[in-house]
Amino acid sequence: MSQKNETKVLILSLLVTAALLGIGFWWFTRQTGVNLDSFSGSKSGQPGLDTTSGSPESRISLGDKILVTADTNPRKQAGVQAFAKGDFATATTEFQASLQSNRNDPEALIYLNNAKIGQGKGIKIVVSVPIGGNLNVAKEILRGVAQAQDEVNKSGGINGVLLQVEIANDDNASLVAKQLADNFVKDPSILAVIGHNSSDVSLAAAPEYQKGKLVMISPTSDARNLSGFGNYIFRTIPTNRSQAERLSNYATKTLGKTNIVVCLDSQSQSSQSWKEDFIAAIAANGGKVTPIECDLSAPTFNASAVMSQAISQGADGLLLLPSIERLNQAIDVAQVNQRRLALFGSSTLYTIQTLQQGQAAVNGMVLSVAWHPQAIPGNPFAGNAVKLWGGEVNWRSATAYDAAQAIITGLRQTSTREGLQQALSSPAFSANGATGTVQFSSGDRNSTAILVQIQPGESPSGFSFVPLKP
Repeated sequence: MSQKNETKVLILSLLVTAALLGIGFWWFTRQTGVNLDSFSGSKSGQPGLDTTSGSPESRISLGDKILVTADTNPRKQAGVQAFAKGDFATATTEFQASLQSNRNDPEALIYLNNAKIGQGKGIKIVVSVPIGGNLNVAKEILRGVAQAQDEVNKSGGINGVLLQVEIANDDNASLVAKQLADNFVKDPSILAVIGHNSSDVSLAAAPEYQKGKLVMISPTSDARNLSGFGNYIFRTIPTNRSQAERLSNYATKTLGKTNIVVCLDSQSQSSQSWKEDFIAAIAANGGKVTPIECDLSAPTFNASAVMSQAISQGADGLLLLPSIERLNQAIDVAQVNQRRLALFGSSTLYTIQTLQQGQAAVNGMVLSVAWHPQAIPGNPFAGNAVKLWGGEVNWRSATAYDAAQAIITGLRQTSTREGLQQALSSPAFSANGATGTVQFSSGDRNSTAILVQIQPGESPSGFSFVPLKP
């Protein structure tokens, strides 16, 4: 055989081999259910969602496209198709029908209220959530915003003008969030943004909002670096310092735990600042943080090795500070702990995933959080949420609701971006929220954290978050 023919045969063989490998990999992922996004650390988003590409426009919807594909049904699909065509009457009917079959779908409720506005005049804001990064967290935030929109529009709107909410999917990805922020700034019809979820993403997008003079209120970003970032940047979650001090006081003064091991995600600014604030708080109470390296994001992370060191150095407590992307590693530590050390955690661990995966291993863990349905007796938010969604919501829904209420209250005074910023920044400003009165100081929420404990309860997981008495 000539060298030329041998080369052709070799090339053909390589192409066939590559094709067979590709088909084999495709078959494997289909049969095993592997989500390719999980390899980048995003294990709770929508299957098959590309978290790095796509134009900003493809990630934004007033009602013309379904972003939460996990909640797709024929009536909802018909609703977005009608909305895209400008047939708002049909869209309204279809979204109502969709909610009849799935009342716990905040995207459908937001689209329904937008469809009712149709081509009429509306006041537009945006909520940016990590649909592809963590779907449960995204829906929790959306429920708070959807409830606020539904309530204000049913009561006649803002000075007679209905509230229109645009949904954006930022995947908890900093680059995506920056692109979206630039898009929002350039759209003069948008008066405010609720978002983003993680502190790292909010910090990445904040310069765009500050430069473009567009109010951003994050319901869930608690990193210290966001404090005083700019006069257009706000948040409705208590600061890390407030949360750390509350948890430190309980650990040292109530339980007598003074030698705490801290596990954090070194890639998360929120996790790092939480640890720093906790070190200061526990030192003030006469305790200390044991100098053991426990980095949940390290490639060599070993939960068993961490626990062996903790026990040998006489630790009596364990504080878990994961980012939302490192929940699995934090739960692994809790499981290896086997309840030998008292468990504490940040509000990031307030998830269904923690209860379902952790089970008995997380029983007794105490978390510092912004809110609990039983935290403020007499506040109508919790009861109204149960009526609307068919079940209790968590602190992310409450702080998202508060972000929306702050914007609604501010927009009653003014209808401009600059005017809204001035209203929110005023010492006289206050809004009634799910977590109490909403007021800001240099963009930070004037509020304190509360403590909840994981206890056996009547839930699908067998465990629940229960508020601890002050």
